[in-house]
Amino acid sequence: MKYLYPSNIVRDEEEQLTTGREAYNVTFPDVPEAITGGWSWEEAVELAEDCLGVALGMYVTDDKDLPVPGCAQHGQVLVAVPLLVAAKLTIYAAMREQGMTRDALAARLGISVEAAHKLIDPRYRSHVSHLESALRVLGRALIVEDCDAVPQPEREKALTATANP
Repeated sequence: MKYLYPSNIVRDEEEQLTTGREAYNVTFPDVPEAITGGWSWEEAVELAEDCLGVALGMYVTDDKDLPVPGCAQHGQVLVAVPLLVAAKLTIYAAMREQGMTRDALAARLGISVEAAHKLIDPRYRSHVSHLESALRVLGRALIVEDCDAVPQPEREKALTATANP
């Protein structure tokens, strides 16, 4: 699965009127728990990536299925989770598909149960080689795709779309 979710990045008009400061709010239709904002477009996009990773991590903590990203609509901006978070989410999703417990993953990897818990929890740092080992055990692999970051024209399209729904 691609961990690339459509977001709505909307200029905060109330903040602009109240303080005169530029601000943006970010929400994700497919991940309603993910809500953030920034004082600039660039900051909003950067914080959106982290926010999305944290929100999806809550699904892992709560042992819930991960939400499937929908297609981006006009004016929405696609946001990807950080690379290591994507690896952890892939491990988690594969475990759920295969009915594998954290204890079973630990046994197959020859690591402690605590280490297995940390391996799929986005709040903890993990070495990429450990993530790759877990993916192999699950018969999975990650493919890294290079693409442009959110370009400036996307910002203008998103702002136009939110101003003229």
